[in-house]
Amino acid sequence: MRDIAVFTGSAHPQLAAEICGHLGVDLSPSRLTRFANDCLEVQLQANCRERDVFLIQPLVPPVQEHLVELLLMLDAARGASAARTTVVLPHYAYARSDKKDAPRISIGGRLVADLMVAAGASRVLAMTLHSPQVHGFFSVPVDHLHALRELAAHFSQYDLSNTVVVSPDLGNAKEAAHFARILGLPVAAGAKQRFADDKVQIQTVIGEVAGRDVIVLDDEIAKGSTVIELLDKLRERGAGPIRVACTHGLFSSGALERLQAFDDVLEIVATNTVPIPDEKVVPKLKVLSIAPAMAEAMRRINVGESVSTLFEAP
Repeated sequence: MRDIAVFTGSAHPQLAAEICGHLGVDLSPSRLTRFANDCLEVQLQANCRERDVFLIQPLVPPVQEHLVELLLMLDAARGASAARTTVVLPHYAYARSDKKDAPRISIGGRLVADLMVAAGASRVLAMTLHSPQVHGFFSVPVDHLHALRELAAHFSQYDLSNTVVVSPDLGNAKEAAHFARILGLPVAAGAKQRFADDKVQIQTVIGEVAGRDVIVLDDEIAKGSTVIELLDKLRERGAGPIRVACTHGLFSSGALERLQAFDDVLEIVATNTVPIPDEKVVPKLKVLSIAPAMAEAMRRINVGESVSTLFEAP
């Protein structure tokens, strides 16, 4: 590998340390200072000059704090004459703001992408963006990974002979179909209409689910409103035991506890793109690591190899 320096902000240091362990490099130190006027200052405490710098920082709550911290890290790396600075973005919270679906609203996904580039990002490595068009918001190269292989490897340990993969909505159906192909399973999808951030309605489920075991696959679970609404429709259609899976397990507002309480939900599977505090963990939760995939992608970026094999269909 070329001369490399890996830094992390305060969003998810455990994931950054695990990634560095797979890369076989030390996690370089940094310092975050908050002044009396509430302004932040970041210092990267290792040499960056002409090095390949990677900044690991998912945008997780408090999102705005972690975003500003990332922008300051980017500015610091550029000011320290880094040869190239890659933002490693396991979770891009603003990716959900990807279209103008009401008058006079901002498109945060594009604006925040512009801010990162303006601050000094040369490249972005992201995991499971909310929608494909977000990739195009960045004016620098983006390597877009997904966690479908990790999720599929987990579920392949079960007897899936009578199982169907169900997407909560048609927007996620393409990813669900890809996941189903990896496992050799049929796919179904909910027809969803969203009225507010926490108010959704699923009119029906498109596809055959009666008498089948179900794997519900979503890209992100926050309050869990969509998944819980889907579970009701699946029960109405006579579905069997259910396993719930997602890449980004935000699990806000007691979502894990509500899902845990359903007798027909056997398991809740997420990856560690987002830190899950110990107090949120429930017995049915299984957290898979995406650190090996992120580390391999970073290695390939560093040495100039293709990253596409990490997310192409098998």
